[in-house]
Amino acid sequence: MPIDSVSKTTHSYSRRVKPTRRLRFGVRCVLLSAFLWPFSVQASAEYRVGAGDQLEILVFGVPELQRRTPVQPDGTISFPLLGTLTVAGRPLPEIRARIKAALASKVYRQRTSSGSEQAIVIGIDEITVTVAEYRPIYVKGGVAKAGEYPFRPSMTVRKAVALSGGYDILPVKISNPYLDTADFRGEYEALWLEFAKQQARVWRLKAELEGRDVDDHTVSQKIPVDAPISRVMIAQIVNLATDQLVTRRADHERQEAFLKQSIEQMDKRIETMSQREAQEKQGAASDTQDLERIATLHANRTLVHSRLIEARRNVLLSVTRNLETTAELMQLRQQKTDLERQLDRLADTRSITLLKELEDATVRLGEVRSKLQSVGEKLRYTAMAKAQFADGDQKRPVITVHRRDSAGGQKQVVDEAFELQPGDVVEIAVGR
Repeated sequence: MPIDSVSKTTHSYSRRVKPTRRLRFGVRCVLLSAFLWPFSVQASAEYRVGAGDQLEILVFGVPELQRRTPVQPDGTISFPLLGTLTVAGRPLPEIRARIKAALASKVYRQRTSSGSEQAIVIGIDEITVTVAEYRPIYVKGGVAKAGEYPFRPSMTVRKAVALSGGYDILPVKISNPYLDTADFRGEYEALWLEFAKQQARVWRLKAELEGRDVDDHTVSQKIPVDAPISRVMIAQIVNLATDQLVTRRADHERQEAFLKQSIEQMDKRIETMSQREAQEKQGAASDTQDLERIATLHANRTLVHSRLIEARRNVLLSVTRNLETTAELMQLRQQKTDLERQLDRLADTRSITLLKELEDATVRLGEVRSKLQSVGEKLRYTAMAKAQFADGDQKRPVITVHRRDSAGGQKQVVDEAFELQPGDVVEIAVGR
């Protein structure tokens, strides 16, 4: 083979080899960067303890050295055998290593129940350091319930928004239009039931005052046809009102019949006592005439003195019986008057009670009607919100996370999957 052909072949081969080696080197760099990327992200996102966190330090076997210690505003904690230690701005593994190194091999004198002391040498494997409670996060802006919320590991913006009641998509505070619609719908139906109940009560009281029966058709006409309440339920409410009317009317009639019967019995007793009074008056008058006749004869000395004494005794007894009968008759007449007053008062008291109940029922009916209008308006607003959700007309919320770090503070626009850290301030801006 000629030398020039060999040189051409070698040159073409070298041109083919160099790009291949470069490609392999690039692939290796990409793979290496892909392998190291999670570790770099994890290292950059490593949580650093800050003021407001609570560290729990436990030394096994020593209850006195098992406690929670808060991180003070100056970034320090206080613990027995440690004194004051600066921990703010440091990751937990570093803090754990420093506390273990400071407490390991130290001697703690523990007092026993007998009063003696025993020396305990603290081992490095007996020390545990964890974050017992993180400082809270704060949510503000376009949410239903802005404020402070406890932080939990792996908390995202989506979870924080859920804790705060959801996005505020309308000028009125609505956490979730679908859930609120269900709540308002249930309240709306319950109010219609109350409306039907009060309407039946009003007509029942009017019927009881006027002495007539409850008209099922009249009550049903007061309930609109499009009301979310079945006619069967309305019929049941009317039947209950009718049963109550019958029961109360029967009770009133029993009381009235009892008083009338008592008055009739009293009339009979008064009639009997009046006849007895008349007879005793006649007897007393007859005994008085006998006494006068016997007194005249005694004055003429035709009768003995004992006969006069007996006549006087008879007159005294007759008059006494007559007075007792008269007093008893007056008492019976007074009792009859009281019964008649009770009968009149029974009707008056019933009318007053019914009028008061009718007034209360009318007021309650007006309150229910007002609440129905209010809940109906809320349902219309939530229907508008649901339409926005369904049609996708609402703007996506702008989420900004404010975070303080060693460099001061920073803010970042994130999405709902962004993972939060303790102390973050989540600001929500919802387009209207």
